[in-house]
Amino acid sequence: MPELPEVETIMQGLVPVLKGKTITHIAINRPDLRKPFPPGLKETLEKHSVIQLRRRAKYILIDFSSGHSLLIHLGMSGRIFIDHPPLPPSLRKHEHFSLTTQDGLKIALIDPRRFGLVTFFATEKEKTFPLLAHLGLEPLEPEALKTEILAAKINHKRSPIKSILLDQRIIAGLGNIYVCEALFRASIHPERSASSLKETEIEALCNVIPVILREALAAGGSSLRDYVKTDGQKGGFQTLHQVYGKEGEQCPSCPGLPSCEGIKRLLQSGRSSFYCPYHQKLF
Repeated sequence: MPELPEVETIMQGLVPVLKGKTITHIAINRPDLRKPFPPGLKETLEKHSVIQLRRRAKYILIDFSSGHSLLIHLGMSGRIFIDHPPLPPSLRKHEHFSLTTQDGLKIALIDPRRFGLVTFFATEKEKTFPLLAHLGLEPLEPEALKTEILAAKINHKRSPIKSILLDQRIIAGLGNIYVCEALFRASIHPERSASSLKETEIEALCNVIPVILREALAAGGSSLRDYVKTDGQKGGFQTLHQVYGKEGEQCPSCPGLPSCEGIKRLLQSGRSSFYCPYHQKLF
C-alpha cells in the first residue's frame, strides 16, 4: 500500500496539471471501489476549478471552488496516470475514475484490486469528516513530532511499538515499510511494548521518522509492486531500504560480527516485520 512518501509524491505530481484548472468532466466507470462512489460527486465537483491539492495521512485531498474537497485513497494497487491530448480512444484496463481538465488533460485512477476509495466532503467540515477526524500527528509538519508529544500518546500502551506506529490515530501516514526502517535506525525491536520505551528511544524515533520520510520523498518513494509516480516511472527508495524485504541478508549496522545472524522476519498482526535481533534487542 502506498504510504506517506508515495502519496505525497503523487500529490505533488498532480499539482502542476490540476491546480487552477476547471474540471470539465468527471467519469465514474463502475459503481464502487472498496465502497460505492457517493451520490452527487460528479454533479457537485464538475465545472468547478481546483484551488489546491494537499495530503493528509495516506489521502490525497483536492479542494474545489465549490467549497468541497475530493478525497482519493489509493488502496493496495491504485495508480494515477496523466493522459495528454489527444486522449486514448478507449479506457485503460481497471480505469474506474477520471477527471478531465479544461485543457484536455485526463487524470485517471487505475485500481485492479479495487481497495481504493474516492469520496468528497464539504471542505469546512474536514475536522469532523469521519475518515479524517481521528488522524494523528503529521510527521513532516514542523514541530509536530516532539518527544514529549509522542511519549504522552504511547507511554501507557502495552501493545508492540510496531503496532502503535502503524496506528493512524497516533502518527498519520506511516506504513509497514517506513515503520520497519524507523525502528531499525532507532535500534528498537518491533515487539517491544510501547510503554517500555525510554525517553531517549522515543526521542530517537522522533528524529529518524522525518529523516527517513524526507529521504524517501527525495527518491520518489518505494516501488515494490504496483506503485509508480504520475509520470509512470518507479520510485527509487526501495534500493535504499536497510531492512525491509531483506530477510537473510547481512545487517548494515553490524557487518562481520559473528554474533549477528543478519536480518530476520517475523509476523505481527499478519504483517511482516524485518529487523536485526542483535541491533534491535527485545530485552
